Amino acid sequence: MKQRPSFPAKLDDTLAKNRPNTVGTTTAAPSKPSAPVAPAATAVRLKAAAQGPVSQGHGMESSAVRTRMVQKLAAQGISDTLVLGAMGAIERHRFVDSALINQAYEDTSLPIGLGQTISKPGVVSRMLELMRNGQGGKLGRVLEIGTGCGYQAAVLSLLATEVYSIERLRGLHDKARENLRHLRLANLHLLFGDGMEGYAKGAPYAAIIAAAGGEAVPQAWVDQLAMGGRLVAPVITAGAAGAQALLVLDKTPQGVRQTILEAVHFVPLKSGVA
Repeated sequence: MKQRPSFPAKLDDTLAKNRPNTVGTTTAAPSKPSAPVAPAATAVRLKAAAQGPVSQGHGMESSAVRTRMVQKLAAQGISDTLVLGAMGAIERHRFVDSALINQAYEDTSLPIGLGQTISKPGVVSRMLELMRNGQGGKLGRVLEIGTGCGYQAAVLSLLATEVYSIERLRGLHDKARENLRHLRLANLHLLFGDGMEGYAKGAPYAAIIAAAGGEAVPQAWVDQLAMGGRLVAPVITAGAAGAQALLVLDKTPQGVRQTILEAVHFVPLKSGVA
């Protein structure tokens, strides 16, 4: 595998804005490295932080509500112990607006601003389990398309040795950076840029996961996926207008194998930055 580039970084804003809305182009290298999410921290520190209370006045104890959430996920059929452990370790309430904290551990999507949402825990864990595909240990290098508020990126950081997460909306990129700062995740790198182009500088990726759905998987993502790697993303189906389903794409020596699974609902996949 290639030596990883120096991250975190951001894509050049001017260059990104002037790129045509095409699929399958490679991503230019970042022009200016931005400050890291935070210094390194041990897994013990992360676990300790995740077990603290939600905050005074909310009438719930964080580890207890997260435990109940994980139990519900297991009851829904999630069996990957690493996924369940990661979902239990990351405090979802830290990634939603204060007015929505009491709904943070319910199995529902919530608005995070700019017309975007944080996906429901059931969908997040389902996609992560599909992405891991029964692997015993951590995955290698993973690319996330659509950082959003940073919640799934934080969970991914416990499932992969290195995570690159790209967001096209500047407001959300900045929000995710702030939301993630307290976790001090040295293996998580946030990028601002056009997610449809992926990030060729960090390829190949053991897995790619997307939080937005288009009519087809961009060729750039397939190109940047390592041989033997897996991509999980929503795609628009041929049924009702705008209807989406979960796609699992495996890159094998015999070619690309695609499997369409259950219906899902994600925000539309868009090109460019804003």
